Amino acid sequence: MTLQISNRSISKNNPPFIIAELSGNHNQSLQRALAMVEAAAAAGVDAIKLQTYTANTMTLPLNYGDFIITEKESLWYGKSLYDLYEIAHTPWEWHQAIVDHARKYNLILFSSPFDKTSVDFLEKLSVPCYKIASFENGDLPLLRKVARTGKPVLLSTGMASIADLHEAVTTLRDNGCRDIILLKCTSTYPANTNDSHLNTIPHLRQLFNCEVGLSDHTQGIGAAIAAVALGATVVEKHFTLSRADGGVDAEFSLEPEELRSLVTEIRNAWKALGTIHYGVLNNEKSSTRFRRSIYVVNDINAGEILTENNIRIIRPGFGLEPKYIDQVIGRRAAQKLPCGTALKWHHLV
Repeated sequence: MTLQISNRSISKNNPPFIIAELSGNHNQSLQRALAMVEAAAAAGVDAIKLQTYTANTMTLPLNYGDFIITEKESLWYGKSLYDLYEIAHTPWEWHQAIVDHARKYNLILFSSPFDKTSVDFLEKLSVPCYKIASFENGDLPLLRKVARTGKPVLLSTGMASIADLHEAVTTLRDNGCRDIILLKCTSTYPANTNDSHLNTIPHLRQLFNCEVGLSDHTQGIGAAIAAVALGATVVEKHFTLSRADGGVDAEFSLEPEELRSLVTEIRNAWKALGTIHYGVLNNEKSSTRFRRSIYVVNDINAGEILTENNIRIIRPGFGLEPKYIDQVIGRRAAQKLPCGTALKWHHLV
């Protein structure tokens, strides 16, 4: 199972596809957004992801009732939805400049659309794929619209039941989407590591027969590396130039050096998975000398019987393997064997 996004093949046989999520951490500065693209490229990621919406396409400009964030544990407690999205959105007139800048650094750029108009807009920018955010994974009209582009879709699974995901995946496939990547996601910001439940990743692959990955909102890089060990072929992580500068997602976003570490360690983790293998590796051959084997530890005359007093199992490993010790003791030497001789079968009568 392999799918293609631009010039990148995504499968277990390829290094994980790593996405830096800009989200609203540009803090309403295009220059900062462009600097983030450069920093992400320097860190070695494969792709940059935007979010494409406006406050008006997301909600109503109301400052009361249902439109106020009342959860005290939220990073955005007390804000109206409209004000939050006004601060966090990436202006549509910036998109082309960010796309061009990403291409300059050989980065794939795509986005999360949040309504039909944003899909139409992104189609004009020729994005190579789409990401469906967790909060939109039940918006079947949006999924139908995206699927009909025929492009690969990355779908975050946050808050979705198996039945919800079955409905979403079926909707995508029935409307022409053949390349689907399901991203395990915990829809809290930041997410508690204990809520990650990464063992879901191989289960998703088995249930839906598609590529799987992680959209990670935890702090740090541990969860992302563990996800790769469990078969994730895509990792998405929020990114900022500096958490100290603030930003809607800054608290759970990686800084440039941390992003570089994420890229390095994810690729190391993928390399470490290797294949199923037993026995001596080529690079282990020189280490076999440090195994134990049977050696002469006191001079033995020709015809003398080998005993526990004149042979022992010691290092290095150039003699007979230790498992033969019981077959050797009691036999006679075919020749004189000085102390330090690596015992071989031809040494025995």
